Amino acid sequence: MIVAIPKERRPGETRVAASPDTVKKLIDLGLDVVVEKGAGQAAAMTDEAYKAAGATIAKDTKTALEKADIVLKVQRPTGSDDKTDEVALMKEGAVLLCILNAYNDKPLLDQLAARKVTTFGMEFVPRITRAQSMDVLSSQSNLAGYKSVLDAAAEFGRAFPMMMTAAGTVPPARVMIMGVGVAGLQAIATARRLGAIVSATDVRLATKEQVESLGATFVMVESEEAKQAETAGGYAKEMSDEYKKQQAALIAETLKKQDIAICTALIPGRKAPTLITEEMVKSMKPGSVIVDLAVEQGGNCECSEPGKVVQKHGVTVVGHLNVPGRLPVDASALYAKNLLNFVTLLIDKETKALKIDLEDEIVKGTLVTQDGQVVHPALKAA
Repeated sequence: MIVAIPKERRPGETRVAASPDTVKKLIDLGLDVVVEKGAGQAAAMTDEAYKAAGATIAKDTKTALEKADIVLKVQRPTGSDDKTDEVALMKEGAVLLCILNAYNDKPLLDQLAARKVTTFGMEFVPRITRAQSMDVLSSQSNLAGYKSVLDAAAEFGRAFPMMMTAAGTVPPARVMIMGVGVAGLQAIATARRLGAIVSATDVRLATKEQVESLGATFVMVESEEAKQAETAGGYAKEMSDEYKKQQAALIAETLKKQDIAICTALIPGRKAPTLITEEMVKSMKPGSVIVDLAVEQGGNCECSEPGKVVQKHGVTVVGHLNVPGRLPVDASALYAKNLLNFVTLLIDKETKALKIDLEDEIVKGTLVTQDGQVVHPALKAA
């Protein structure tokens, strides 16, 4: 069987779906690997390195995809609305693994189904122990959380740690992390390493212990509702209007004392919740910085703009897109390992053939299109 690694075509995407290391392991599984020319260039992974690992280099996307049984991508393929229609270039019945952005592109799902592509949306990997090595959201969010603090530090006009010098004392920066998932926890750890005084907030009371274990202060409205604010999959639930009002009042008061706020709150399949209103931005100290990691899903801050760093009311608001792609070498290496672990589930060890076991919780949970249909329950109902 042939595995194809095409070059990513979505604007601003620097990552690649396989590394030379994972190419070797895919070949060990009994697969032939084809990598499109220049696919890993932005991630410092050269064609020569892929060749040395045993891959064949294809001259273009068509050549890479036309015979592929399995296609590995970072972002969803381009469809009929793009000059290079990657879905049309795939052979009927191919298997596709990628971050599908499935809630926001139904026409593409329909096109994949019509092409009889068996599609696995990697964002749907269940949050269970056995699937941790395949959890692309965690691997990429971890890097995004780290990078968000560096992006904040780059825009901030002061130092992070306390410095005592002969000329006077530099006070430590105060950083607030809003949303304590994987990205938020890494942001806390990174800001603490840089010497900041860190506080964090989340609607899930269960995160309090994690926040405090990293040396940060936990800020939230504690209530009966907060005790039930986590889904079975470990994500935050949408809260009631009354709870949101109480939490917003507490956050507004806390934000006035902060130098930096990093927003990471997302709810799968929904617009990102608004955590920082324009009024809150106005109340922040001049020179403060907000980094909005949720900007691609509508943003946690009312003043953030996708893909831009803007000045609003004396505050710098950072809205970089694809933050993991700002660290393409590590982001690609981790994502490639996630895909390798998932592909291993799909290959029969003895026959080296595809074996899609729909009784497997991980396989079933991520399957989006099969046999000409959109089959994922969350998308059929959408």
